Amino acid sequence: MTLQWTAVALFLYAEIAVNLILCIPFISAKRWRLVFSWRIWNWLAPYWNKCFLTMIMVLIVLFLDAVREVHKYSGPEPMQDAKVNPNVYDHVHMKLFRAQRNLYISGFSLFLWLIMRRVVTLLNQVAITLEDSACLQVQMDRTVKAAQQHQEDNIRLKQALLDEEKSTSAKNQQLKLEAEQLRGQLKAAEAAVRQSQAEVEAMRRQAKGLAQEYDRLLSEHHQLQNQSPTDKKDL
Repeated sequence: MTLQWTAVALFLYAEIAVNLILCIPFISAKRWRLVFSWRIWNWLAPYWNKCFLTMIMVLIVLFLDAVREVHKYSGPEPMQDAKVNPNVYDHVHMKLFRAQRNLYISGFSLFLWLIMRRVVTLLNQVAITLEDSACLQVQMDRTVKAAQQHQEDNIRLKQALLDEEKSTSAKNQQLKLEAEQLRGQLKAAEAAVRQSQAEVEAMRRQAKGLAQEYDRLLSEHHQLQNQSPTDKKDL
């Protein structure tokens, strides 16, 4: 294996190890977010996109070169030469095997490189989603508590209104009874007033009759005083 393909194979093994570590189930996305927030990653962030694109271009070039090699040694011309010379046949198959091996190495390296970036992005998104979910859960708990408090306040207000209505109803009933009593007293007072008026009217008529009798007696007295002495002797 040449130096470049040895480097690609080592890069593939490193990708496999990193992807396996990222997929460990007992390491949560929040912990990975803490790891990704280290200062070293912030320092490497400006170079990360350039490094990522460079590796993609290198792996694509190696992959296309491997495809070319596979196509080259699997064509009809090398096979015809291999049929003529057995040594050439073994050499062609060895070249074909190496080209296929390089194709797999470069292809899987390119594939895992894209997968690793996607996994890191998804872990960050999951961590952010979990943090947002925790915040939303806290807000929802506060909202539920506030709703329960409002509901309890509404129940207390309804109870207070019901008690007030009951007390108001009792007061109204008491006021009705007092009003009935006052009506009875008013009727009794009106009857007493009518009786008093009747008595006053009777006394007025009696006084009028007495006044008339007094006037009659007074006039008779005057008549008696105005009679002559002869008339008085006769009497």
